[in-house]
Amino acid sequence: MEYDVHIYTDGAAKGNPGNGGYGVVMEWVGKPYKKEFYEGFRYTTNNRMELLAVIVGLEKLKKENTSVLVISDSKYVVDSVQKKWVFGWEKKGFVGRKNPDLWKRFLIIYKKHKVDFKWIKGHNNHPQNERCDELAVMASMQKQLSVDAFYEKEEGKLL
Repeated sequence: MEYDVHIYTDGAAKGNPGNGGYGVVMEWVGKPYKKEFYEGFRYTTNNRMELLAVIVGLEKLKKENTSVLVISDSKYVVDSVQKKWVFGWEKKGFVGRKNPDLWKRFLIIYKKHKVDFKWIKGHNNHPQNERCDELAVMASMQKQLSVDAFYEKEEGKLL
């Protein structure tokens, strides 16, 4: 398949759970057009940030039915989609699954596009993955951090 957009993603969390962030680099294939996005949270997990990075990247697409390749170093995210686990979880209402709020949000945007996933090894000198990691770590260390309200409520930490 030929892709219109490549979305590189990464997530980070200090303490896991702890301060976290995501980083996204979007590149339009065949065009010198690139965008970067990031956000930090005061209390979250690495897996939540990995998944949120993918969601945010897909939500930034302006045109439905865009052909997208998501490149991630998260086995959690890539395997959940490629091995079709998430669709089984959806059928069972995400009972007993972690991050149901994010998986539901993911499926809404995922179904609006033609999305493939590619797993890459993290911290392996892949330029866009390294940049996403830098963005995620930087986001997690900002003074003003967003609230991951669903997670904090689930963990009983909502202040």
